[in-house]
Amino acid sequence: MSDAALRLLAEAAGIAPSWRDYRGATHHVTPDTLRAVLRATGIAAGSEAEIHENLKLLGAAAASLPLMTAEIGQAIETAERWRLVLEDGTVSEGQGALPPIHIPGYHALSLASREVTLAVAPRSCPALPPGRPWGLAVQLYALRREGDGGLGDFGSLRDFVRNAAAHGADAVAISPVHAQFSADPDRFSPYAPSSRIMLNVLHAEAPRGEALREADTLVDWPACARDRLAQFRAMFAQAIHMEHFAAFRAAEGEPLEAHARFEALHAHFYGQDPGRWHWRNWPEAYRNPHDPAVEAFARDHVVEVRFHAYLQFLADRGLAAAQAEARAAGMRIGLISDLAVGADSGGSHAWSRQHEMLTGLSVGAPPDLLSPEGQDWGLAAFSPRGLREHGFSAYIEMLRAALRHAGGVRIDHAMGLQRLWVRPEGVARGDGAYLQFPVSDMMRLTALESHRHGAVVLGEDLGTVPDGFQPRLIDAGVLGMRVLWFERKDAYFEPPGQWSGRATAMTSTHDLPTVAGWWSGRDLQWRRELRLMGDDTAAYYEAEARERDRPRLWNAFRASGAAEGDAPPPHEPARVVDAACAHIGRAACDFVLLPVEDALGRIEQPNLPGTMDEHPNWRRRLDGPAAALLDAPEVAARLAALSRSRKAADHTS
Repeated sequence: MSDAALRLLAEAAGIAPSWRDYRGATHHVTPDTLRAVLRATGIAAGSEAEIHENLKLLGAAAASLPLMTAEIGQAIETAERWRLVLEDGTVSEGQGALPPIHIPGYHALSLASREVTLAVAPRSCPALPPGRPWGLAVQLYALRREGDGGLGDFGSLRDFVRNAAAHGADAVAISPVHAQFSADPDRFSPYAPSSRIMLNVLHAEAPRGEALREADTLVDWPACARDRLAQFRAMFAQAIHMEHFAAFRAAEGEPLEAHARFEALHAHFYGQDPGRWHWRNWPEAYRNPHDPAVEAFARDHVVEVRFHAYLQFLADRGLAAAQAEARAAGMRIGLISDLAVGADSGGSHAWSRQHEMLTGLSVGAPPDLLSPEGQDWGLAAFSPRGLREHGFSAYIEMLRAALRHAGGVRIDHAMGLQRLWVRPEGVARGDGAYLQFPVSDMMRLTALESHRHGAVVLGEDLGTVPDGFQPRLIDAGVLGMRVLWFERKDAYFEPPGQWSGRATAMTSTHDLPTVAGWWSGRDLQWRRELRLMGDDTAAYYEAEARERDRPRLWNAFRASGAAEGDAPPPHEPARVVDAACAHIGRAACDFVLLPVEDALGRIEQPNLPGTMDEHPNWRRRLDGPAAALLDAPEVAARLAALSRSRKAADHTS
């Protein structure tokens, strides 16, 4: 069998047969890995005949896709006779190229050979409000309110957005609120959800919770889940809000029903046998959401299915109320939702949308300096081929869910719109390949949906970024991220006035040290204790580098006017936090997001990559009630300095 033909088929299917590492060295993907990735995308390549046959089929499939995208004002080439019905009902007909369309929307295009949905998008996503706006980023689970039972909910989020708006914030970016697994509350990472189109019901408001857990400094997810689900069952039994629930369930239709059925099935099979956690290990008749056995199960367990739909209703009401509160309090953007890069392959999303998801591949990252063996995030992603063949319905559905109750969305690992590193099951973490995605189509659909929702779009573009990707983000009106730690030229920190304009300035992210943690070396201490640095020599060199970087950072703060005087010692980070908040406010970036941990001057970061139970990831709670969290004098002063810096940056732009 010819490896050249195999590589040709892989390239036609969007699989890169080679890749460059962080040092610039080229690596060739093995034939076995290429066949495994092809197989996961539904393309057989076991023989020369299969390879040549599938090359022909790929070419034919491209001419019969159910959805095409275009930009406003773009002519669309065709040799056929056509009939176009715009969303507003306007009808036009002709032969040959379509004239430019100036109305964004999903239009019906009839060709002689097929019916097509023509998605016409604005050239870019909506712009930010004027005046250099800023906002805060918060981990929702970390917020407190009286009676919350030990876990932040949409009620505490309402309190927080009021408090943030009172200090001048125009937005609050929240951690992902994607649905988790009600039957397995030990799984709670917001970036490894069951579904990206449904909500985490544990953030819905319940009656007053357990007071003892309210005082905890860490979230006890399993205990909180048991308490809240028990309270929700009591509410369900008392038929609370049932009239509104019935209308909600009818309006949400099949996606809600599929998720509710999955939750009931998952509890049933996983409860019987822990080895049946993944739906692929269920009896075969239940692995397809449209199988008659699933219909029969739903009839036999109608109350349980209804309960899980009810939970989504409660969560949806809570999130909607939080966004309404943000806008009522004067925020011009309000909530910014967070869209995870993938979902757990054993979850509701992968079960209900199998034709548009990759099966047998896990998303991650290739080997690099920090992870010499590569990374496996344990997530399933969309199938590029499946998206095209099904008119991108699952992607559009996901965008609409993310923007339903938000004024913006942050796309985690935005490079996934162009390519993802995927690893076939059963091979080493570093033995994978880059899978290309229809980036132009996905960018246009993102612009169209954000336009229809009036929402801004942020894209996390940190890490290994494909050539030309960041200019593509800028052209699409998607704000990249510029993080203080990475804005350097050689060893020195760049002046904030030289940071990218079409971007979001941040002191840090949930995966990186806080300002106080960086200055004090708390992050190095964690990594040294957990052996994340390698040997003692590596730890020594990291500590040496930090000693050199502290005065460099302080000098950058002084040069920007954010600080004066001598640098404080490592064990006194408060002045450094003050300066960092003012410093990013002076950034040339159009937007600023300050993590609430840095507003409060906290030392610990929410998540430490490379760890699970060794570090309390996604569990740390914030001190004080959400309604007054930002009112302490030192915190209010930081936010006031940030706000002044934004106004000054606006006047000098």
